[in-house]
Amino acid sequence: MIELEGRVWKDPDSSWWLIEISFLDVMTQGKTRKDALEMIKDAVMELLKDSYGDFLDKKFQLMVNLYEDGIIGLGSSDEKLLFALGLKRQRLRSGSTIREVSRRLKSKSPNAYSRYERAQARPSLEKYAELLHAANPSRRPLLVS
Repeated sequence: MIELEGRVWKDPDSSWWLIEISFLDVMTQGKTRKDALEMIKDAVMELLKDSYGDFLDKKFQLMVNLYEDGIIGLGSSDEKLLFALGLKRQRLRSGSTIREVSRRLKSKSPNAYSRYERAQARPSLEKYAELLHAANPSRRPLLVS
């Protein structure tokens, strides 16, 4: 399973636990670390529903794994949807259009790229790295397998 890396930590100025997956540009909080872990799942699920509600089935699941030093891994039962959301969030974060991303990929068809962003195709990890760099040239994700 592929996971997107995030982190969870206790805010030194309050009693809240903060949690973030910077690659998805998502941050939330909870009264306890367990609450924060549930809140990040809820936040990402809402983003997925907004963008890919038609693709989500009742069996779809997000999993959050807690590792040492507050590192978390976010995985899903359908990696294609997480990949697509990551592409979309990074493109939007960079302020790029689908046409601009396509040009960076040296593609004549914006539809070729948008298939990945619409979760209609699952790229290899190498292709995903290429797509991400085109979607947001200033940022690369940390993928954990």
